[in-house]
Amino acid sequence: MKFRTVFVCQKCGYESPKWAGRCPECGEWNCLTEEVKAQETKKTAARTRSFTDFSSEIVKLSDSKSQQEVRIPTHISEFDRLLGGGLVKGQLTLLAGAPGIGKSTLMLQVAAALSKDYKVLYISGEESTSQIAGRAQRLGVQGENIFLHCETDIQKIVESVSNVNPDVLILDSIQTVYHPEFTSSAGTVAQVRECTSELVRLCKPKGIMTFVLGHVTKDGELAGPKILEHMVDCVLYFDTEKDNVLRLLRPHKNRFGSTDEIGLFRMTSSGLVSVENASECFAETSRERALKGRAYSLSLEGSRPLLTEVQALVSPTRFPYPRRVATGVDLNRCLMLFAALEKHIGLSLDNKDIFVSLAGGVKLKDPALDLAICAAVISSCRDIPIAHDSMFMAEVGILGQVAKIPLVERRIEEARRLGFAKTYTAIVSRAEKSKLKGMTLMELSDLNDLSRQLR
Repeated sequence: MKFRTVFVCQKCGYESPKWAGRCPECGEWNCLTEEVKAQETKKTAARTRSFTDFSSEIVKLSDSKSQQEVRIPTHISEFDRLLGGGLVKGQLTLLAGAPGIGKSTLMLQVAAALSKDYKVLYISGEESTSQIAGRAQRLGVQGENIFLHCETDIQKIVESVSNVNPDVLILDSIQTVYHPEFTSSAGTVAQVRECTSELVRLCKPKGIMTFVLGHVTKDGELAGPKILEHMVDCVLYFDTEKDNVLRLLRPHKNRFGSTDEIGLFRMTSSGLVSVENASECFAETSRERALKGRAYSLSLEGSRPLLTEVQALVSPTRFPYPRRVATGVDLNRCLMLFAALEKHIGLSLDNKDIFVSLAGGVKLKDPALDLAICAAVISSCRDIPIAHDSMFMAEVGILGQVAKIPLVERRIEEARRLGFAKTYTAIVSRAEKSKLKGMTLMELSDLNDLSRQLR
């Protein structure tokens, strides 16, 4: 076997024989790292293993039989919601998040819940056993069926798994593990790729439920090669809102469930606690009085309706070019809505700064927020208070038309439960209107109707 020196991009995995300041593939700066790579011969190429050693006979789809997936709940409601009801045997889950956000805490709580019926092996490459035991004591985790092991050598980790034969494996984290056959340092593209493939080959045939923790870059993306996300079954990202109290867990990939759900946790002294009533987490101001520039809406994250408070501030500018700032929503979407307001209802915004924000620091992309954004901007520009019991739910097009949104009945039912009495939305059918009792509907066809209703 021959060896050669290459420079590998830690962002996209591009290989170059010479160092360069900028990667020619992805355009990132200062991301090429020197690595020693084995040059395969015919003999070594024949022995090369793939990510998985699965093989089967060729059969017709009509002749093959599907097996029903047996879900194993963790009894952590928000975590089970994201996973589609629970874990599947052999599932490999990647959990990524910023440092100190609570990844290890969540994994220790999951290990405690699963250890009641299953054997758990917790492998850490960042902490000692005493540190993990100290955290477990603070969380009240007994850990009678949890085994701890501090190791960074992937070959020794494989031996530990073979000796313990666990049902659940937790590795914290993949960037600290290295393969001794590779000369590059831990966390590089080659090391992360090979160590993860070793885990796949080990855990998939045995049906071991595996959790792998990963670091993120300064841009909030998963550190390491992009192929890491393709090798696992589920990718979860941990995020936090601006007050650093709530933790948002979002699935970016899920082979056994939906990717539209969102999990909410609150960090306490006893660990992460599931937030059951998510609708009241993102409304900061008091709902007891009318305010200028504030409008409420209900967005859907998967099957969960979230009460969203849209705040807008329109003020005269002191600069040659007015500012447009959006926090929590897409700025380009807001610019389109501002242009529609100027064009169709004659709202003068060319000499005014506009600031739009979602309370609570959450980031949402639901088009149902369009009408609330328009209502908040009109209210702030014209100094018109919006009633505290009014709800705005509809999509606004570039031509000023107000369009229907999916699952409007479910949203209005949640609005009625939260105490709202009036809902501004698109025109609904008679059949839908008959089901929406106890709520005053203000049906709108375009932005002109909204402007007249807010006067």
